Amino acid sequence: MDLSDYWGVGPKTRDLLADSLGVEAAVTAIESGDLRTLTAAGLSRGRATRILRRAQGGAMDVLATRDARDVYKSVLDLASAFAVTQHAADSIRLLTPKATRSEMEDHLETVVDATTAWEGLDRDTRETVLDAFEAYDSVEGGDLAGVRAALALKDADVTDGVFAPLADLDSDRLEVGAEALEALAGEGVAEGADERLDALRAQRGAVEDMAADPESVIAAVRDEGVLGGDAFRETFVRYVVEEADVDVEAVRETTPTDAADATDFVAAALRELADDRRETEREREIEVRDQFESTLSATREEIDRAVETVDEIALYVSLARFAIEYDLEAPTYVTDRDVLAVAGARNLALAAVSEDVQPITYAVGEHTLSVPEATAPPAGDRVAVLTGANSGGKTTLLETLCQIQLLAQMGLPVPATAAEVGVVDTVVFHRRHASFNAGVLESTLRSVVPPLTDEGRTLMLVDEFEAITEPGSAADLLHGLVTLTVDRTALGVFVTHLADDLEPLPPTARTDGIFAEGLTTDLELEVDYQPRFGTVGRSTPEFIVSRLVADADDREERAGFRTLAGAVGERAVQRTLSDAEWSG
Repeated sequence: MDLSDYWGVGPKTRDLLADSLGVEAAVTAIESGDLRTLTAAGLSRGRATRILRRAQGGAMDVLATRDARDVYKSVLDLASAFAVTQHAADSIRLLTPKATRSEMEDHLETVVDATTAWEGLDRDTRETVLDAFEAYDSVEGGDLAGVRAALALKDADVTDGVFAPLADLDSDRLEVGAEALEALAGEGVAEGADERLDALRAQRGAVEDMAADPESVIAAVRDEGVLGGDAFRETFVRYVVEEADVDVEAVRETTPTDAADATDFVAAALRELADDRRETEREREIEVRDQFESTLSATREEIDRAVETVDEIALYVSLARFAIEYDLEAPTYVTDRDVLAVAGARNLALAAVSEDVQPITYAVGEHTLSVPEATAPPAGDRVAVLTGANSGGKTTLLETLCQIQLLAQMGLPVPATAAEVGVVDTVVFHRRHASFNAGVLESTLRSVVPPLTDEGRTLMLVDEFEAITEPGSAADLLHGLVTLTVDRTALGVFVTHLADDLEPLPPTARTDGIFAEGLTTDLELEVDYQPRFGTVGRSTPEFIVSRLVADADDREERAGFRTLAGAVGERAVQRTLSDAEWSG
């Protein structure tokens, strides 16, 4: 396959990968999702990630807008924080929405099984497993680190769920394979792999040191009281044998018989002996390398299985830790009706920074949630117009729904006690953007309308569409967008402050509201984030003005805010202030 056939690989990227890795190695890296190899070759992490996500066959077209892609990336960032290895973190960032429901269900089942297995381990065993993964990450050596991790995990005696494949690995073969990998880790045979080779290396080094300073050798021999002749020769041989631990016959064979003097004799003998030791060492290294390469070839299949097993376990243990941290639950996939319904839903971004997150129950479409009647969303309405207080959590609810839809379609559990999710082809999430010009309006319409007119199922999550055009046209355009969503049998939630101007809504559309209930003793806005169905949310200007009046230190400033209080309702402001003071 040519590199240019992959999505995102243009001429410059193709040439970079071909020059750095070679075409065959680059193709292998892309096909195997090897993010580290691509980034080491010079690609930015972002570009390499985008290429690999497409290459892995994910349904990235589900993410129809920039805001949907931002939610997708933020969810993966949260999950990758629980990765037990760098490879697992890379693999999490490469997760994409699955192409089919069966793929979603299979992946979800594996994650749920991994979560159950991880929860079933005692604290000490968990620590042992995490130590094995930490060692895997901290050791350079690829396959060797993977094999050592596999052996450590087998020693931990974890066999349930995601750990079950460890039982099929042959420990004896892996030990032998690890020995061969360790021996061949560098350019030559590693030190410690073969005693005879280590001895020859030590001999060669000692002889080379003596050859570099023959005068010191001559002096040492003469210190024995000999000056020349056979006595000098024998003393020299004995000295070299003792200092370099070389076989006596090997030394004798390299001593010259026709040297002019002691200096010539010693220098020639040591040069010859050094050459002999180097050649003997080379021959032994070739012999040992051949032995280890033969062993490695015989155990290669088991080694590859071990590394793949460790990487897969690391990925699913990481996702299990993520699921446990955020109390994620398996969603129910629905195919016979269009629905997105959640009970006890929590926004992951909020949950990451605070434990005090109000769970929300919400739904569009035909749902069968079993929840208390007081919070049960109407069943059947395909579109909801969500209204209510500023800072009331409307945008957060949209983001939460987007998180749950995307997590479910990636085959992952979701932040809700229960969720019914219909698989969609496109998620249109559009946040409120504080820009007001024709260009922004046009680009927004180009991003949110085509998914509705294309074939397939669409989920629309649109926040304050009116913020990008003038008030006179905003209601008409938003009403048209709501109508188009209903007509195209899509699901949608539209946040707006123009609910009254949208009446009458099309059939199967309703209005929901979020209400502010007052100020706390600290004059913070107190909001019930659970939407009330079939009613317009209550605005909060009196609460905001009340806080400004109470916080004003300057007399003139306070008088100015009291003028505003008269505009929004002096009695309401006074009542709010009294309630806050009384509750304190």
